[in-house]
Amino acid sequence: MHIDARTLPNNTLIEGDICIIGAGAAGISMAMEWMNTAYKVILLEGGGFQYETQMQDLYKGKTTGQRYYPLDAARLHYFGGTTGHWAGFCSVFEKIDFEKREWVPHSGWPIKREDLDAYYPRAQKNLDLGPYEWDYAYWLKQDPTMLSLPFDQEVLYNKIWQFSPPTRFGDKYKDAIVKSANVHLYTYANVTNIGANENVSAVKEVTVKNFAGKEHTVRAKIFVSACCAIQNARLLLASNKQAPKGLGNDNDLVGRYFMEHIEIKSAEMWLPDPDPLKLYAIDFGKTKWRAELGITAKAQEQHRILNGTASFTPLEIARKQPAFIDSFTADRGESMRNWKKRGHKDEQPAQKKGYASYQLFTRVEQAPNPDSRVTLDTEADALGMPRADLHWVLTPLEKRSIRTIYEIIGQQIGAASKGRVRLLEYLWDEKNDSWPEFTGGGWHHMGTTRMSDDPKNGVTDANCKVHGISNLYMAGSSNYVTAAAPNPTLTLVALTLRLSDHLKKQIGGGV
Repeated sequence: MHIDARTLPNNTLIEGDICIIGAGAAGISMAMEWMNTAYKVILLEGGGFQYETQMQDLYKGKTTGQRYYPLDAARLHYFGGTTGHWAGFCSVFEKIDFEKREWVPHSGWPIKREDLDAYYPRAQKNLDLGPYEWDYAYWLKQDPTMLSLPFDQEVLYNKIWQFSPPTRFGDKYKDAIVKSANVHLYTYANVTNIGANENVSAVKEVTVKNFAGKEHTVRAKIFVSACCAIQNARLLLASNKQAPKGLGNDNDLVGRYFMEHIEIKSAEMWLPDPDPLKLYAIDFGKTKWRAELGITAKAQEQHRILNGTASFTPLEIARKQPAFIDSFTADRGESMRNWKKRGHKDEQPAQKKGYASYQLFTRVEQAPNPDSRVTLDTEADALGMPRADLHWVLTPLEKRSIRTIYEIIGQQIGAASKGRVRLLEYLWDEKNDSWPEFTGGGWHHMGTTRMSDDPKNGVTDANCKVHGISNLYMAGSSNYVTAAAPNPTLTLVALTLRLSDHLKKQIGGGV
């Protein structure tokens, strides 16, 4: 069922069993799990079904610290959310990503990789991925021409990626949501405040506003905020009428530990003979799977580095591409043109013999850092909600990890007499911790309401519930403790499905 909140009488009271705030990958995945149950589900979307400049303006914010994208360009504010412009890259987190690594400060999740094993296959279906197979040996059997670079498997491995079409949640799931008898979708329902009971131990209601001048109240037994990492933190911090520091922020942790993937060109590989590197190539819109070079858990521990992967682009093509940080601007039309240009079919490897030189591109996790954080700006948006202020801060560990990754790859490629690897100049000086102007992120917002069994170390518990508030949960990548190497979407959907199953047990002993 769909209701445009602008058409309701002012001060309408909306009531249900569970209220989901945000209709992106996490919010829609959760709503679909509750379809055809006995429970009334309220799904609140701030925008409509299409991109609108006025709605997108609500995501504008300030950025300081390490150079970053305009905040209103990095996330989309309408039904389907940022799946409206994601590229479909998917891979699973590894066991080491959940573990406490003594060389990575603030690492260690309260759950293990095994806790998501039952949910990854379900998440893959939501994202229209192939079989739940992430081992190179399986894929090699499907296509024996996908040959690996030679390396010591104790040091490097082929990290497998699968590609969603990409699935646009706003298109794929719109009809099912709109036609559902028990899921009530409200568009143009921007949540601007979360109201708690007298002792701030449970959420009582949320306030929604829109540009029609309407204000409504939503009440439910359970509330789930699925607004993305920056907006989840922003909403908690802005809900400060009863809790001056913001909801769930007694220990000043909401908004902290913001993480991104550092995505940056890092090295060049020169081969004695042309090679298509078919296993590592990509043709946007056609490639269903490929590999990137990953660093084994053993090597990560030995070298005390972060998790990261390396991909390959023919050097003559890579040199014509703009840096990722320059690809997305506040002008959405320009951003989309830049993105499409990067993946244009005419710029993909097409020579049968391949290329003799490649650019190596890094995706490396950011170390959890309390100084990398989201706070509230003094400026408010058009609905009166304080805008987000992102202070993105990197540490020397990220740069040392990138340098070490390519030293390892260079040693492996050289030992196999396959070629030579040349680090780019910004990695030459081991004492230089500065970052070049072309340093960018993957538009992957994580952290800000991180998990921990101890409320002094995290905002949510192992079930994504906000500490100290009995019926408020965070969905999505804001719960992440560490970022791992893969793009976050597959794991955030898996984590959301896990949360949904938990809530079904909480609300009624199963559905």
